[in-house]
Order: sequence, then C-alpha cells, then structure tokens
Amino acid sequence: MDFSFTETQGMLRDSLARYLRERYDFDSRQKMLAMPGGRDPAIWKAFAEELGILGAGFPEEHGGLGGGHVDHMVIMEELGRAIAIEPYLDTCIVGGGALLAAGGDHAATLIPGIIAGDVIIAFAWAEPKSRYNPARIETRATADGAGWTLSGHKSVVIAAPYATHVLVTARTGGASGERDGVSLFLVEAGTAGITRRDYPTVDGWMASELFFERANVGPHALLGAEGQAMGLVDELLDRATAATCAEAAGTMRRLHELTLDYAKQRQQFGQPISKFQVIQHRLVDMLMEAEQAVSMAYQATLRLDLRAAERARAVSQAKAKIAKGARFLGQSAIQIHGGIGITNELAAGHYFKRLTMLESRYGDQDHHLARLEAMMMAEAA
Repeated sequence: MDFSFTETQGMLRDSLARYLRERYDFDSRQKMLAMPGGRDPAIWKAFAEELGILGAGFPEEHGGLGGGHVDHMVIMEELGRAIAIEPYLDTCIVGGGALLAAGGDHAATLIPGIIAGDVIIAFAWAEPKSRYNPARIETRATADGAGWTLSGHKSVVIAAPYATHVLVTARTGGASGERDGVSLFLVEAGTAGITRRDYPTVDGWMASELFFERANVGPHALLGAEGQAMGLVDELLDRATAATCAEAAGTMRRLHELTLDYAKQRQQFGQPISKFQVIQHRLVDMLMEAEQAVSMAYQATLRLDLRAAERARAVSQAKAKIAKGARFLGQSAIQIHGGIGITNELAAGHYFKRLTMLESRYGDQDHHLARLEAMMMAEAA
C-alpha cells in the first residue's frame, strides 16, 4: 500500500498549513467564536478564492482540481491541527459526494457554487432516536402535486445555522429501522416550513435542531431513486467518518505538541516536569496514539473506493481505534497540564473539547466495534 503523497498534495498541505498558521491561530479563532454566528465568513471565502481548496476533491469537468479522498484527508488533517470551525466535511465531502452521485442539474448548478464558496451544505441525517443508525428515522416525505412535503425532526445538524442548503434523509416508505424506503433530499435552507433552533456545541461549532412542519420542497429536491438512498447514505457516512478520523489525527498531533511544550516549560521541584520519568512515559504513549491515529486514518481513506463491506470494515476499524486513542490522549493532556488545561485561556482545553466531540461523531468506539462484530457474524453465517 502506497502512503506517499503526490507533489500536488504536498503543495496543498503546505499552502493550507501556512495559511492556518498565519490567519487561524488560537487567538484569532477565539475572536471568530465571539462573532455573530460563531465564525468569520471571510475565512471560507478565502479558502475558495485565495487557496482554491474547496475544489480539491471535485472532477475537473465541474471546475475542480481533480483530486479525491486523499486530498480530502490532507485538508481535514490540517483543519484538525487548527481546530478550524469551517464546514468543509459537510459541504465538500458529504454534500459534494451526494451531488456527484446525483449528477444532472444538481451537480452542474451547485458544485461550482461550492467551489466558489457561495454554497454551504449541512447534513441532516441524525434524529433523537436514531443512535448512529441512519435507517432509524421517522422524518417523512410525502409526494403531492407540487413535489414533496417533509415532516419531522433532525438533531444536532452541524453548520445548519449558516448553511445555504440542507441534505436531508427522509422516509418515503417503510418503517423506522428498515433500509428500504429511505430517500435523500437537497433542500434550500430558507424553505417555508423549516424551523431552526440554533445553539453552540461544546467545542465552539454552531448546530441546529431542524423541524420540518409540512415543508414543501418541490419536485427537484429528490436526489436519486425514491426509497433507494441507503446505499449512498452508507457511503457518504463512511466518507465522513474517514474524514473525521483524519481531522482527529491532526488534532491529536497538535495537542501532543502543545502538551510537550508545556511540560518543558512547567517547573516543579526546580526542574521542568518533562524531566520526570512518569511524564516522559505518558508523553511517549500520547505520541504513539497520535501516530497510530494517522496510520489508521490513512488506511480508512485508501479503502474508501473498495466494495461496501471492505470499505465499512476499514472505516469502523479506524474509528474505533482513533476514538479510544483520542480519549486517552485528551485526558492525558489535561492531566499533564493540570487545572489550567481546562481554562478558556489555554488552547489545550479547546483541543480536548474538540477531540471529545470527534470521538463520538459518526459513531463512538462501542458503535463501531458492534458494527465490526455484526459484519464478522454475517460473513461467518
């Protein structure tokens, strides 16, 4: 398996890392969080116009750079290092993937908008009772003479407060938990009948509870075949999970660096605490977890184009391992920092909060271990 990067991918990483160092340091991020809406929209436009990274994963015929999953991984790892509050995953990886699969007018119209920084997509797949199962949904889409009418509740929809479009899973048939009958819709955020309750998450992101109250979304909102979306939804979630693994790997690496620097500066008994053997052992254990996370994220990313079962196995293996490692590394960082580690004034606490959220996003360790067990049992039957 080839783990080397192309020259273009290396340049992509270097340019993004340099930009984030200069424009997205910890103090700048804190100021962004205090802005209305919890972000600086100029940063997203700069990603499009100055860096051109929003088109990295799109084919050239749509105006993109012709990259793929590895390009997404490179970007997500660097965004993780900066704990950036930018909706790249939901917009470019999930939303972009859905548009490419749908093709036609949807792709021709919206992908150039994504690349230009004008279109932001939020992914509304989870519900209060879904518990990581994308088929366990109760939101309904009913066909009428004017298209489709959506009714239901989607929870913790990241980036929904400032999204231009929402990618929604809804039932056009079947009962909650059944794979048949799930359809995928792309809805304009300002559609009548959609109510938002916005709130900040613990790591600084903005999310919403979305309530669809007989929202008519028109005939063209349906992506793909009616009732047959679960295959695509599974693929999109696996891509999102692999990207989350890459983001967590970048976050873990940076938090280890911050902790190492702090241990070299913090004095106790007349010497830096980095001189104490127990601290050295813990820092080495943290480094091992961070490097293993990088390797697992690479493995999951490189297997995204395999058949569904192999893809799912690699993604769940990576997420289960990284979720466990992220918890260990985050808790170790706080223990080494002491009480100051959880204050708002120190970056380490914010990295810890982000890792805590990434640990459970798109499934925690228990979920992915159970998923692996179910796949193994099915293969053995």
